[in-house]
Amino acid sequence: MNVLSVQSHVAYGYVGNRAAAFPLQRLGFDVWAVNTVQFSNHTGYGSWTGEVFTAEHVRDVIEGIFQRSAPETCDAILSGYLGDADLGEAILEAVARVRAARDDALYVCDPVMGDHGRGVCVRPAIPEFMRERAVPTADVVIPNQFELELLTGAEIRSVKDAIEAARALLSLGPKAAIITSLQHDETPEDMIQMLGVSNGGAWLVSTPFLPLEPPPNGAGDAVSALFLAHYLRSGRSVPAALSAMASAIFEVISATHQAGTRELQFIEAQDRLVRPSRAFEVLSLA
Repeated sequence: MNVLSVQSHVAYGYVGNRAAAFPLQRLGFDVWAVNTVQFSNHTGYGSWTGEVFTAEHVRDVIEGIFQRSAPETCDAILSGYLGDADLGEAILEAVARVRAARDDALYVCDPVMGDHGRGVCVRPAIPEFMRERAVPTADVVIPNQFELELLTGAEIRSVKDAIEAARALLSLGPKAAIITSLQHDETPEDMIQMLGVSNGGAWLVSTPFLPLEPPPNGAGDAVSALFLAHYLRSGRSVPAALSAMASAIFEVISATHQAGTRELQFIEAQDRLVRPSRAFEVLSLA
C-alpha cells in the first residue's frame, strides 16, 4: 500500500515525517514523504536552522509524485505539522485529487497545534484552518487532549467529557477520532490513556506512564502513522487499530525511557514496534 505523508522533516532526530515514515515502512507500507519544512532539528531544542517550504513547492512535489504513480495508486494520505495554512490547502487539493480517482482512499489528519505545558505552537491561522477545513475533510482525526480542547472549546475533566468532545468532532465529518495523551481527573497517576470514538462506539486503552524529562517530541506523529497502518490492516476497525497502535508506541517510549534520551528510539525498538512484546487491550465504553 502507498501512503502520501505530508508533514515536517528534520535532519536530526525524529519528528514529522522522520517519526512517521519509518514505522509505516517497517509495517510494510510504501511512503511518499513530502516535507512542509526542512529543519536541522525540532524546535523543542530552542534553536534550529532550515526553512518552511511554500505551498507551491509542496504542490510541485506532489504533482511530480503523481506523474510517476497515478493518484489512484495512493491508498492513504497522512498530514501533520503545517508551517502555514496555505500548505494545508495544498494537502486538501491532493486529498480531493486522490478521492476523485478512488473513493476508498483514507485521509488521516493529525491537527498539530500544541500541547499542555507549551500551549499553541503554530501560526495563528492554523487552528481555524484545522477546525474549518481539515477536520471536516478527514476520515480520521488524531488530536491530543490539548488539541481536542482547542478544536471544540471543551474542558476535558473525565472520559465522558472526552467522548462528548470527540463526538463533536465527528459531527463535522470524520468517521473516527483518536484522542492521545489523555490525562484527566479519572486517570490513574501511573497511566496515560488514548481514546477512540466512532459512530460504532467508544474505546479506551491505558498504558503505563513513563516519566521522560524532557518529554520527547514526535510521539504524536508516530501514533498517527501507526494508527493509519493498523486501521488499514484491520479492515478499518477502530478498537483493533487502537490496541495495536498503543502496544507499538509503548515499545518505542519504553526504549526511549531505558536509553534516557530525548529522541525517540525507533531503531532500537524497531522489531518490537512490529511485534510488540505486550498487547494492551481496549475497554469498550459505549
